[in-house]
Amino acid sequence: MTPLTNALKKMLNGLAHEDAGEYLTPRQKSAYLQNTTMNVVNSDDLPPVLSEKAVKNTRRRVAMYMGSTLPSKMMDYVIETCSSLDHDLSVLTFETGAVSSALLEPYVKQLEERGIALEAVKLSGEPIPGLARYLRSHSEIAFMACKDTGYLGRSYINGTQVKNALPVPVVVVVVDPKAAEARPAVQGEETGRSKIA
Repeated sequence: MTPLTNALKKMLNGLAHEDAGEYLTPRQKSAYLQNTTMNVVNSDDLPPVLSEKAVKNTRRRVAMYMGSTLPSKMMDYVIETCSSLDHDLSVLTFETGAVSSALLEPYVKQLEERGIALEAVKLSGEPIPGLARYLRSHSEIAFMACKDTGYLGRSYINGTQVKNALPVPVVVVVVDPKAAEARPAVQGEETGRSKIA
């Protein structure tokens, strides 16, 4: 039994050294393997070794607010943005799981091909407070995208959205050119006052 135990110990030590080697400089690896303290970060406390799953979970994310429809222009924008920024995607919705799955199904393969991890999150409560609550508790979200034809997008285009209602920047994606032509109202601007350019 002793040879088997020793063999298992050697294999486990080898795996531990392999994982540690991915996060250390060549000099630190050498010192670690030789069991010396030469230039090892806090020789008593080696840096934590993160698994591939943990590293993947630390990637930044783009949030997309999805209502009962999902225009292809919206998904094209989000996929291209996530791909170019090397971010994953969190879809925030108040719709049921069945509706969300049906809307996202045509894009799942494209997201996988681009290496974009998809997470669908069903929120509850009122839209703006529900979105704000989720975004405040997820610091990995870089920004949120929404379409111009939905409630949230229209409120930004019309200037009726409260400033800083959401803790991240919001990008309104134009999927309906008519909505983009609408003049956004400037908050605090008086109606009878002429604007000086």
